Amino acid sequence: MARSKPSPDAAPAPAKPRRGRGASKAAKPGGAGKQGRLKQIRAVYRMTTTADPASRWWLLLALLVPVAVGVVTGVLSGHWIYFPLIGLLLGVLAATIVLARRAERAAFSQIVGRPGAAGAALSTLRRGWNVDQQPVAINPRTQDMVFRAIGRPGVVLVAEGPRERVRRLVEDEQRKTARLVPNVEIHTFYAGDGEGQVPLRSLNRKVTKLRPKLTNQEVAHVGKRLRALGGVRPPLPKGIDPMRARPDRKAARGR
Repeated sequence: MARSKPSPDAAPAPAKPRRGRGASKAAKPGGAGKQGRLKQIRAVYRMTTTADPASRWWLLLALLVPVAVGVVTGVLSGHWIYFPLIGLLLGVLAATIVLARRAERAAFSQIVGRPGAAGAALSTLRRGWNVDQQPVAINPRTQDMVFRAIGRPGVVLVAEGPRERVRRLVEDEQRKTARLVPNVEIHTFYAGDGEGQVPLRSLNRKVTKLRPKLTNQEVAHVGKRLRALGGVRPPLPKGIDPMRARPDRKAARGR
């Protein structure tokens, strides 16, 4: 019996998938992701326990207490598997929460007192906030800085440095901001551990508790307006007017 020739207009048959090492690796895309998460958790654990050795005992306590309660409840109720399993799951969840809190505290303890610590704390704000990575104002002599974040509550200015010394820098930035966005509320915080200051570990909670007053479109518009204000610019030498400065033509010709 003669075979019929395939029509030239017919769609080609799908190619058979190759089998080999490459196919086996492509078939398991989730393995690398799980290993990456485990490495990240181990790195966070090492960083936390190095900065705060007592966190080991808190993590162990958070894990064992729910397990013990589950075992006791299982013995008394006769459910030997059900309650201990629930206790184990609750213990893992409690240990994860404790690790996250301790890791955050350890991270803040490592940056306290360093230049730019307030900006690093602001950068951990969740979605909905536009945080400038660089300070918007700085005193080169004292290294006092002012950082800015824009969100639905308005504009947030966070000052880094002694309150009385950095007050003038903050007031100058408030006037510049109010000139560009006069109808937007400006909130000011002084980061630090002194009187009238907000500790770094509590700064984000203070900022996120502010009541929203702007829409997302208004936040984007305010961000565009404030970008025109710019950030820190290198100061010009005293006595030079940049509008009247002229190049030295003789120096340009090599005389």
